Amino acid sequence: MKNSLTLRIAALCAAAAVTLSGCAATGADDTSTPAQGASATMKDPWLKAVDDGMTAGFGTIVNNGDQDVTVTAVTSPASDDLELHETVANESGAMLMREKTGGFTIPAHGELHLEPGGSHIMLMDLPKALAPGSEVSMTLQFSDQSTLEFSAPVKDFAGANENYHGGEPGDLDDAPAESTHDH
Repeated sequence: MKNSLTLRIAALCAAAAVTLSGCAATGADDTSTPAQGASATMKDPWLKAVDDGMTAGFGTIVNNGDQDVTVTAVTSPASDDLELHETVANESGAMLMREKTGGFTIPAHGELHLEPGGSHIMLMDLPKALAPGSEVSMTLQFSDQSTLEFSAPVKDFAGANENYHGGEPGDLDDAPAESTHDH
């Protein structure tokens, strides 16, 4: 009877050890990567005040993670037509703004500066004015379908008054050197 009790206790201990090691293995084998939006933050966001038409958003997207992150789109209740834009040189060396195909990739522990005359968020076909002092909510979308929500204050800004050639975002090919778009 003593041997039977010892065998039962040993069997219960073995079963408990297997159960506990199975729990530990599940946590140790978790190779999922955190959502890109969880590792990114937006620092000092702002939008240029405008009465109508289009404007641009600026700030610094910081990647605090150990993996590169890619911002693929942006949404906002302020406009149904938003794009990520970059500055590029055309054949004659003139600087032009255009939609950033594939989005912006931000290296691990790196930053992307969105600034007048450089990369930025473009808000087009604004249904109403964006007045100084107001706030606009925006959401960055990442390649893994995660998101980062933030609020950007609207500010007066007199610089970066470029225009698209012909007034349309697609008309970049013939833009003069000083022209790109209004933001």
